[in-house]
This record gives sequence, C-alpha cells and structure tokens, in this order.
Amino acid sequence: INQLGFMVCGIGVGTALALNGTVAHAFSHVIYKALLFMSMGAVLYRAGNIYASDLGGMYKSMPKTALFCIIGAMSISAFPLFSGFISKSMVLAAMIEEGYDTIWLLLLFASAGVLHHAGIKIPYHAFFAKDAGIRTEEAPLNMLIAMGIAAALCVFIGTMPSYLYAILPWEVEFWPYDTTHVLTQLQLLLFAVLAFVWMEKTGLHPHEIHGVNLDIEWLYRKLLPATARGTFGASKLIRRNVKRSTKASIKGAAKSMRSTRIAQFHLATSWPTGSMVFWIAVILGFFLLADVIH
Repeated sequence: INQLGFMVCGIGVGTALALNGTVAHAFSHVIYKALLFMSMGAVLYRAGNIYASDLGGMYKSMPKTALFCIIGAMSISAFPLFSGFISKSMVLAAMIEEGYDTIWLLLLFASAGVLHHAGIKIPYHAFFAKDAGIRTEEAPLNMLIAMGIAAALCVFIGTMPSYLYAILPWEVEFWPYDTTHVLTQLQLLLFAVLAFVWMEKTGLHPHEIHGVNLDIEWLYRKLLPATARGTFGASKLIRRNVKRSTKASIKGAAKSMRSTRIAQFHLATSWPTGSMVFWIAVILGFFLLADVIH
C-alpha cells in the first residue's frame, strides 16, 4: 500500500518528473517486492513456518537467503545505492518542485514507516531476533539463483540509474545522488533505525504475537458462505414450521367441523365400516329382487 501510494501521488502531480518517477518506482517495486517474497518463501519452505513470533536466528542456517532479504529490505526502504532510492527520490523531488510541501512531508513519514514495517521487521524477526532454535538447510539452488538475480538488479539499478532512466517515457534531467537527496534520505533512515533500536531495547516496541490480518477477501471467503449457510438453515426451519403449523391447522379444522352442529345430523356422523357394507348389500339385494319380480 505504501509503494502504491507513492505511485498514485506521482500520477496526481502529473509532471514529466513525477510520471517518470512513478514508472521507475513501479519497475523497481516489482523487483524488490518479489525479492522479499522469495526470501520469506524460502524460509517457509525450509522451516515450515512464516510467523515472525516463531522465527529468529535463521541467518545461522540460511545466510545467503538472509543477505538477499537484507538487500530487498534496503531497496524497499530506499537506501542510497539501492533501486528504491533512485525512484522515490524522483517522486519526492516532483512534490517539492510543484509546491506540495505537505504531501512531501507525509511521503517522507511514509518512507520511515515502510522502513520500520518492512525494512527492519521482516529481516530482523526472521533472521536476527532471539534464536528460536530452528536449524535447516540453505534454500535450494533454484531459489538462490532467482533471489540472486533480483538482488543483483536492485543493486545495479541503484548504482547505475541512468540505464533505467533511459527507458522512461520522458527525458530525464534528474540525478538522485546530489548532496540534498542523499543527506535527507540518510537522516530519515538513520533516525528511524535508532528509534526502532531504542524501542526494542527499552521494551516499548510491542512483541510479535500470533494474529490474522483480515483483508477484503475475508468477505467472500468467510462471511458470504457463513451468511448463505445461515440463511439457508433459517429458511429450511421456517418451511418446516410452516408445514407443521399448516398440518395442525387442517387437522384442527376438520376436528372442529365434526364437533359442530352439523354432526347432529345422522348422515354427518361417522359410520363403522361393517355397517356401511351391510346396508350397501341390503340395498343391492333390494334392487336385484325388484328386477327379478319385474
């Protein structure tokens, strides 16, 4: 969400620099986000667990994966010499040029937030937090190759931004490695890291606990089926009760009719089956006798 926010802001500004920064950020974002996902996927593949509260000390078993994860974390945090820096700097510079100082400040704080949430917490809790005693093999070779390619691209784009700038939609007259951009970003990152370390050492940083992050898919994956089951069960119960009530009403009405004044007439009373057969036989015999006499 943080990275998409940068892109949306760049599109909103709409200048050539902002749109170039948006395209560059979308390109670099795909690479370092994929690198982070692959590194965590390798941990899940080997350890069978991806909960931050259950991991720690994995760098002892998976040092190469830990290195690749750190490169991805530094890229998403926009450290100088990594791909995220050369694209975020363009968007931030476009904000300043167009006078959107408040938006620039908010994006700066957002950069500190993504450093804390993804740049520090992911590699720290997976590889360097309190040792959980999990010992595994390094990630498979095919995973290491894929992570290595992504990590190399993060470093290459960050150190040689002109190659990426050359394929952007508009001509780029921007250079990220000037004193202002580098010092501003380093100050932000330094104090964000110091804040995390201080909170971790003093116990102010909340401990990682088991939890579930609800997303929009929960509505159709959990809520909708549960609602459908509840609705179907309720309608089935209603149909059963209506059917039972209808039967009871019909029986009650029939019983009431038999007990009314109509029942006083002799023909309206209930007749035993044997009596009915007897009188039918008598009537038939009478007609037979009359026919013979005739």
